[in-house]
Amino acid sequence: MIDQQTPVRRRAARLPVRPRTGRFLVLAVVFVCAACGLVYELELVALASYLIGDSVTQASVVLSVMVFAMGIGSLLAKRLRCRAAVGFGLIEAALALTGGTSALVLHASFAWLGESRHALVCFSLAIGILIGAEIPLLMTLIQRVDRQDAGGAVADLFAADYVGALVGGLAFPFLLLPVMGQLTGALFTGGVNAVAGGALVLWVFRRDLRARERRLLIVVNAVVIALLATATVLVDDFERAARRAVYGAEVRVAERTGVQEVVLTGTGRGSLDLYLDGRLRVSSRDEYRFHEALVHPAMKGTHRRVLILGGGDGLAAREVLRYPDVTSVVVVELDPAVTRLARTDPALSRLNGHAYEDPRLSTATADAFTWLRAARGRFDVVISDLPDPGITAGSKLYAAEFYGLVAGVLEPGGRLVVHAGSPAGRPETFWTVDASVRASGLRTRPYRVRGRLTGSAAGQDRRAGAVPRDWGFVLAARHAPGPLGLDPRAPELATLGERDLRVARHGAERAGERGVPPSTLVHPRYREER
Repeated sequence: MIDQQTPVRRRAARLPVRPRTGRFLVLAVVFVCAACGLVYELELVALASYLIGDSVTQASVVLSVMVFAMGIGSLLAKRLRCRAAVGFGLIEAALALTGGTSALVLHASFAWLGESRHALVCFSLAIGILIGAEIPLLMTLIQRVDRQDAGGAVADLFAADYVGALVGGLAFPFLLLPVMGQLTGALFTGGVNAVAGGALVLWVFRRDLRARERRLLIVVNAVVIALLATATVLVDDFERAARRAVYGAEVRVAERTGVQEVVLTGTGRGSLDLYLDGRLRVSSRDEYRFHEALVHPAMKGTHRRVLILGGGDGLAAREVLRYPDVTSVVVVELDPAVTRLARTDPALSRLNGHAYEDPRLSTATADAFTWLRAARGRFDVVISDLPDPGITAGSKLYAAEFYGLVAGVLEPGGRLVVHAGSPAGRPETFWTVDASVRASGLRTRPYRVRGRLTGSAAGQDRRAGAVPRDWGFVLAARHAPGPLGLDPRAPELATLGERDLRVARHGAERAGERGVPPSTLVHPRYREER
């Protein structure tokens, strides 16, 4: 059977160019297709992390499903080797349409159905099968162009494939995402994929195509390119509609920064919400209770110099600056777009009490872990106002090593307070934070404060992966922190009193789950949930 198929695979193609030129063109298309394929792969990983969360798990699912599917695609492509040219053309058209529209469909699934896991697995499987089918067909085509031995053809093919993957892998984060964004970048990649695959077959191998096959490829590629072009024109309208479906009709600011997507909705004291990567980080309906509970227990004692890690919205700083004896506040925020909004957006700056106009406050745009490693000064109070812990790049900010760096910048009598997630919803995570702080040599006092979101606000929060309705905090110091309480010079608070703090301590103790191991850089123990 092998002897019968070999002449078919090696039958010389009738080319409009010299064999060496034809071989170069085939390898150039291999390069382009490999770059496009890796962009699709990275796009799915990025979307999975953004829309679903738990980036390690989602990346593992996408990559493992795609590699498995590539094997299936390679096996299925064996049946197409006798008509390699038309088969390759149809596969590239299907891959361009599937990969190019994957981001749109996943966003639509998340926005209108509230779930994108099943769509993610389906796209990973489909794109993997199509990518896997490319190599056997390209191998057949390159051997027909130039009667090269199989070993040399494989070496050239994989060299072009790997270099293309390198270019695609670098183009995705440094060119496509910052310049075009996720949706337009995927559509553009699909267009490039369709043009490259269609041009190779319809020009270089046109004499090997029957008239009906040429017409079929022309129509299919024209339809695919037209669909991708139409989607590119309509992508802005789609993004606005998807944002309204997720965030409601009052979206005022929507910006994709180099760090995350920042969305600001509402205008008033009871309607302003700040979302970061789809998660509700600030709700004006309940943020006073959260930030009062976060800041004021740690301010009991000396508090002249205060460090805030995260908290670029200025709301924790607002509470700190209410103490007249505070001499300096440093806010370390990774995303400058958040601090810029906190300064310039009228509604958000009103909510944070125009904290950035206070001369006592200064900012540093940096990763908190990196900033602490280079820090030279010491602080009386360190406030960790960071997103909930999870298996992401931010998990290091909840590791024992991170709290060791914090301990290094604390004054001997200084205090650290950490936002540690929801004791009721994620008790294991809450107590893992407590164990990680204790592993750094600090003594802890955990406490819990209930939020007051009700009705439609709570429903919207659940859909957006929002701030939980109860908040857990860990207060820590070199020596055992005293009883939870407020500084005698504390300003009048809107929602928090001494009785609330007594309840807060007992509420955390009732959450259970003590005895869990700490999270470290080499052994992260958090799971992110949406």
